[in-house]
Amino acid sequence: MNTLGFNKEPSETTVVVAMSGGVDSSVVAGLLKQEGYNVIGITLQLYSSNTSAKKGSCCSGIDIYDARRVAQKLDIPHYVFNYEKTFKEDVIDYFINAYENGETPIPCVKCNETVKFRDLMNFAKKLEADCMATGHYIKRKGNTKNAHMYRAEDKSKDQSYFLFSTTQEQLDYLRFPLGDIPKEKTRKIAEEIGLVVFNKKDSQDICFIPDGDYKKFIKSQKKVGEIIDLNGNILSHHEGIQNYTIGQRRGLGISSEEPLYVVDILKESNQIVIGSKKDLLGKSLLLGDLNFIMPDFDLSQDDIEISCSAKIRSLSEPKKGTLYKNLNKFSFQFDEPAEAITKGQACVLYDHDRVLGGGIIKQKLN
Repeated sequence: MNTLGFNKEPSETTVVVAMSGGVDSSVVAGLLKQEGYNVIGITLQLYSSNTSAKKGSCCSGIDIYDARRVAQKLDIPHYVFNYEKTFKEDVIDYFINAYENGETPIPCVKCNETVKFRDLMNFAKKLEADCMATGHYIKRKGNTKNAHMYRAEDKSKDQSYFLFSTTQEQLDYLRFPLGDIPKEKTRKIAEEIGLVVFNKKDSQDICFIPDGDYKKFIKSQKKVGEIIDLNGNILSHHEGIQNYTIGQRRGLGISSEEPLYVVDILKESNQIVIGSKKDLLGKSLLLGDLNFIMPDFDLSQDDIEISCSAKIRSLSEPKKGTLYKNLNKFSFQFDEPAEAITKGQACVLYDHDRVLGGGIIKQKLN
């Protein structure tokens, strides 16, 4: 059995690599090529090249050029597909709508779920590839069927938070060669192979907003509303709920003896609620848009109660708690209070390092 889990020689195994033009996916292509696999590179153009030229973004015209140069260096075929229309419909429109609904969206989750996995995998299968590999820092255990997902060895780069919505069918087809490799080693490998992107900066911003100014990007009409405290007292006014997120401190324009934070966003009344840091704490949340990966429990049953851990931000560590299902609704309760439970963000569930799945936070319960 080869390193990708197939009972045949690497030379007889075709693998499509999703090449973003960054160091991670470039190293994946390089490693697989060195192992003798039949490697095909695919890059998606997700928006016009002049939309994002800033270093630190991704999937721009510059990145397509870098991916092409890497493919030439490795002597592998490379294809670029224009998916601007789908990206706008599935990711950008979702992003705008979420902010206008008082939520804080995660466009990377939506992009992985739709364009990068759903659509890119369709291309890979049309090319009759045995599997598709990406540069995500995540572990996959198992061969071709019923695989499990685990956190990466390098926890500082673990991307499981952004991949919780991966379906079982997708996971069975995907491979993640960097799951056991520290980021520093990835860069070293890139330099040793002679890849021009070995010192390229990681993408940091939302890729389609290279200057980071999402408020300007949304360009919604100003809809003035009230900023209130937890008792309903009007303290000031705002110019659109899309300008705020849970836990935000800056830009409130209110003087106080103690620091004030956004603790809730009320879409129906167009109000921003502010309070102290302790008011950000909560123990339970309501989940929607759930996805589970090879669960060890029967989802068809009601009154489910599962001890596991969850994280509600990508860079935080999972915190222990309990997943509940009652009256066909899922909720999660932390053993200890969590800070800034935010509508629109993900709540990803873990059994130690294994990813059970997760969902989108619909409401903070208490």
